[in-house]
Amino acid sequence: MNTILIIIIAANALMSFKGFNDISFFRKYEFHMGSVRAGEQIRLFSSGFLHADIGHLAFNMLTLYFFAPVVIAYLGSTSFIIIYFASLLFGSLLTILFHKNDYNYRAVGASGAVTGVLYSAILLRPDMMLGLFFIVPIPAYLFGILYLLYSIYGMRAKNDNIGHTAHFGGAIGGYLVTLATRPSLIVEHTFMVVLLTIPIVILFVMARMGKL
Repeated sequence: MNTILIIIIAANALMSFKGFNDISFFRKYEFHMGSVRAGEQIRLFSSGFLHADIGHLAFNMLTLYFFAPVVIAYLGSTSFIIIYFASLLFGSLLTILFHKNDYNYRAVGASGAVTGVLYSAILLRPDMMLGLFFIVPIPAYLFGILYLLYSIYGMRAKNDNIGHTAHFGGAIGGYLVTLATRPSLIVEHTFMVVLLTIPIVILFVMARMGKL
């Protein structure tokens, strides 16, 4: 496994476990809209290394473990780092856009960064297959689209502490940075480039209609 990937997974695990056992630490570094608007911008990044529970952490790190090597193999470690942190930032910025007036809004998770890496990997390898629950074969692009559609449900339900809005920001970040890094993908994988915009367009249409 790539050293950079190991470091990122380890950082997520260490901060998350610290947060599981230290509520004051968790509250200090989670995404909290009131605190962010008061000037605590560190939360835009630190919240991406905290998780709601072990299941949340495991799902994100497992997804990262499967997709990050594709991005690293095609674009290199430096581009992977850029995509990861740009997607994390995009996720936080979109969260601010959607929840700027909800000063009590809280969220945690690496989902924005991971979704950006997921989208990047799908753009680079649109023929990639996954084993859903390690058994059922499913195209990676279908998994990515279903994941974002589930995120819309999570945004509407508002019944957990997971940063569902950040999933979309991360997807946009990973999408844009990957295409900027490898613009030839627009011609090579035109269908996938268009297809992956569908859940993002749905999100903004629902937002405009006041459905979120």
